[in-house]
Amino acid sequence: MSVPARFQVFRIHNDADGYRAGVEESSLEALSAGELTLRVAYSSVNYKDALAGTGQGKILRQFPLVGGIDVAGHVVESRDARFREGDAVLVTGCGLSESRDGGYAEYLRVESRWAVSLPQGLSLREAMGLGTAGYTAGLCFARMVDNGQTPDLGPIVVTGATGGVGMLAIDVGTAAGFEMHAITGKPEHFDFLTSLGARQCISRHGLYWGQRPLETARWAGAIDNVGGDMLSGLTRVIKPYGNIASCGLAGSAELHTTVMPFLIRGVSILGIASAGTPFPLRGQIWQRLAQEWRPRHLEKIVTQEVDLAGLPAVFQRLVEGGGFGRTLVRLAGD
Repeated sequence: MSVPARFQVFRIHNDADGYRAGVEESSLEALSAGELTLRVAYSSVNYKDALAGTGQGKILRQFPLVGGIDVAGHVVESRDARFREGDAVLVTGCGLSESRDGGYAEYLRVESRWAVSLPQGLSLREAMGLGTAGYTAGLCFARMVDNGQTPDLGPIVVTGATGGVGMLAIDVGTAAGFEMHAITGKPEHFDFLTSLGARQCISRHGLYWGQRPLETARWAGAIDNVGGDMLSGLTRVIKPYGNIASCGLAGSAELHTTVMPFLIRGVSILGIASAGTPFPLRGQIWQRLAQEWRPRHLEKIVTQEVDLAGLPAVFQRLVEGGGFGRTLVRLAGD
């Protein structure tokens, strides 16, 4: 399959004319180099993409760059013997839309060392329905399980539960056999979260953690997308030897706590750095997401599908706190 001389991309600029982003034409030679050339089927929208696309977060390390930290598509050309023309692959994170051009493009070159062969049982559309959000949820459970988290220890609570990571964490956790609880600032979505598997939903409005270094333990573990006071509060209410997977800072990057939860209860905070997870762990998590951890409500969690021209409106809604579920970006499709 040949690559057209010109095709569409969503490119982000920051120069003398200001910070701006939009659809424009590009050539393959104008994009970052890589061993694999892909015809992109789908990408997705993450909070990080919205920060990059609006300029409200310092995400890009150079300009201009094509946006999109996720991509899935078919190999058009390969300079790596492990991949052939027609292979279906995906890449999440790994410098996309940070230090190299990302997935918001009809064609893209990627480094083969970060490419994951599409796991059996997943379509390209489903892979991007998961995307960085689903992979992050999977990495949370992988790290928690490796550190002794088991369903019999008790429920796991998810903060920021109506975002993509939050919803998928509830769905993946339920598939993995855990009892899942949800904390959200959008109580109007309690019924939706319950339909994904949440056994208990709690509004963050009026949520009081107490002031003592240790309060009554409520949960065996937590997946935190918020940071700040939310993460600080969680450290005081996790049961002995429970884990908190810290995977976001939608509220704040600050953390004010004491060492008491760690010394008295043996609580662990596990850092979730999904962007650069090495192999073979990266491939193993995608296999589990396609098999025993496969979310059962992915089509429900994907609440919107847009083309490149629809990205600015999605970004604006996300940075204004109106995000709900996952948004797919359709390019060539399956």
